[in-house]
Amino acid sequence: MKILVTGAAGFLGHHFVEHILKTTDHDVTIIDKLTYASAGFDRLKDIGAYEHKRVKVFTHDFRLPIEGSLADEIGEPDWIVHIGAETHVDNSIRDPYPFVMTNVVGTMYMLEFAKKVKPQKFLYFSTDEVFGDAPKGTAYKEWDRYNSRNPYAASKAGGEELCLAYANSYGMNMIITHTMNIFGERQHKEKFIPIVMNKIRKGEVLEIHCTNGDPASRSWIHARNASSAVMFLLEATQPGVRDKFNITGEVEFNNLDLAQEIAKIMNKDLKFQLVDYYADRPGHDPRYMLDGTKLRDMGWEMPKNFDASLRKTIEWTLERERWLDW
Repeated sequence: MKILVTGAAGFLGHHFVEHILKTTDHDVTIIDKLTYASAGFDRLKDIGAYEHKRVKVFTHDFRLPIEGSLADEIGEPDWIVHIGAETHVDNSIRDPYPFVMTNVVGTMYMLEFAKKVKPQKFLYFSTDEVFGDAPKGTAYKEWDRYNSRNPYAASKAGGEELCLAYANSYGMNMIITHTMNIFGERQHKEKFIPIVMNKIRKGEVLEIHCTNGDPASRSWIHARNASSAVMFLLEATQPGVRDKFNITGEVEFNNLDLAQEIAKIMNKDLKFQLVDYYADRPGHDPRYMLDGTKLRDMGWEMPKNFDASLRKTIEWTLERERWLDW
């Protein structure tokens, strides 16, 4: 199989490429704009993918059409996996424009390319945030009503709707995933776990955002497990698929408990301060939760244990601190 992956110089994208190379004999074509979050090609080089014989890499802004010689070089992929996106909630609240351009307009151009080359499957990698806050006891199913609470979530929901529109209008096969908080090696330092690690190793105070004194809660999944689920869906879904699937985390932590667990693994003290962040900064949700029954019933099992994955991520990163500083 020939797989086209967008955003594969980024965090999840490079883990998915590594999963392909380690578990299949498929060929991979990568397109990446190399935004601030990409770290150039360092991630792809670090996993041995940049010059791998089964990998082709193209620098391209998918907010523009894929045409001409680039389209000729890419050819006709069997599967397109659209992971590339703007993902930082705070940045989206400050400036929604790049999120709409990348996650909506960019998705349209990827769909336009797919309409021409007619891949067997197009997978759009979305987020749990499209559903908004999940009160305790609530876990959203794939087709539940959306309630985007920030421009990032709304832009991903907009991309999803475009995918469905292209599937319905042009007969495209479509897989849409919702995924919870992802962690792992080589994650950008703006994300929660690297932030916690940096605060702990520098002896600085970590602000824990909360609502009415309760820290925000998230469910966590390692990038290797998320990659496994994506490949499972590509392989297991039937021709003609047009459906949504939740990729759930293994363990739910509130942010304070997770930060304390990280400090324990690092064998250092955690200095923290609870901040009622949501009172003066709307758009952030206290809790996300997805129902993963559908994917489990299909036979997917999470290959890596959370506790072992978290420990490995922390220890691996401490031995390679440049990934906390870049």
